[in-house]
Amino acid sequence: MPPTPIFLDANSTTPLRPEAFEAMRPVLLDAYGNPASAHAHGRQARRYLEESRELVAALLGAQPEEVVFTSGATEANNLALFGLAGSWAGPGHIVTSMLEHPCVVEPARQLAARGHAVTWLPATSAGVIDTDTLRAAVTPATKLVALMLVNGETGCVQPVAEVARRLPAGVTLHCDAAQAVGKIPVNFRALGVMTMSVSGHKFGGPKGVGVLVVKHGTALKPQVFGGHQQRGQRPGTEPVALAVGLAKALEISLRDLAADHARRVELKRRFLEVLRSSVPALAVNGDGLPTTLNVSFPGCRADLLSMSLDLAGVSCSTGSACSSGSLLPSPVLQAMGVPDDVLRSALRFSFAATLTDAEIDDGARRVVAAVAAMSC
Repeated sequence: MPPTPIFLDANSTTPLRPEAFEAMRPVLLDAYGNPASAHAHGRQARRYLEESRELVAALLGAQPEEVVFTSGATEANNLALFGLAGSWAGPGHIVTSMLEHPCVVEPARQLAARGHAVTWLPATSAGVIDTDTLRAAVTPATKLVALMLVNGETGCVQPVAEVARRLPAGVTLHCDAAQAVGKIPVNFRALGVMTMSVSGHKFGGPKGVGVLVVKHGTALKPQVFGGHQQRGQRPGTEPVALAVGLAKALEISLRDLAADHARRVELKRRFLEVLRSSVPALAVNGDGLPTTLNVSFPGCRADLLSMSLDLAGVSCSTGSACSSGSLLPSPVLQAMGVPDDVLRSALRFSFAATLTDAEIDDGARRVVAAVAAMSC
């Protein structure tokens, strides 16, 4: 009989919240009109869409006209980087780091290939960007800084608001907030950024929908053409039901924010306590949010240990879900300068607040058993 599955990979995705599903149901069944249509069915869909836009804006500290629905954070980040760069008169200078998610790193590399200059900042051993180092990297040619709010592999919080305060006028700051929204308080206006990406399925919303918040007046060249929707910044028929689900999931996540945070603190503490008591060589990579625990088992290969845990019914990750299929070491941990044996034995465990004590304890024991079986 296969072991009872234990999901310890909540940073990759989360189950759909029941409240989000129920909010989507009438839209899927009855409000099937195209929200761009002028007839009654279209107007009904448009009402659902715009009510969701208004709710998302209010919850994120933005204006409704600043909320652009996308297919997720990957599209939102691509739209931000390519859209901002596309509005420049010529090549510009971009500052970012390898701590970013692949959907920021790869667009930055593409922009470099197109003639833009990109500075890749080093990270501290704690997994954050030093604000003085970043400020020193900014030159008169700098037009864009891309800095995530919470790292998906370590849970480390980046100093986005401080960076925003210290940037000179004329430099745009983009923030990937996919791993932050729904887990910590996030206010777009207070952060001081120009663009910010969000992904619905990271906080109990449906997959396939996200948001790019674009500060009013920011020049953003669309990357898709052929429609007037969303002021032309992201044309195409909007996914009304998915937008409704995202808005409801965000509302519930923020309602339960304090309780869920406290619960994750306890889950992470219990899990780490078991690991530390049984694996003396254990190394913790970054002291991040209680959503995330990145640990290394020196002497073990992370890919083999991950497969062993999968057979034991434990779902975890060797990095971000968008790069975990790669056999290469984590660029995030490389940027942090961890030793090679720590780098190649790292696993990420991330916790949903709905996990029980029994599940977290059992999951930790299965990890310990898998490590022992590999004779680390």
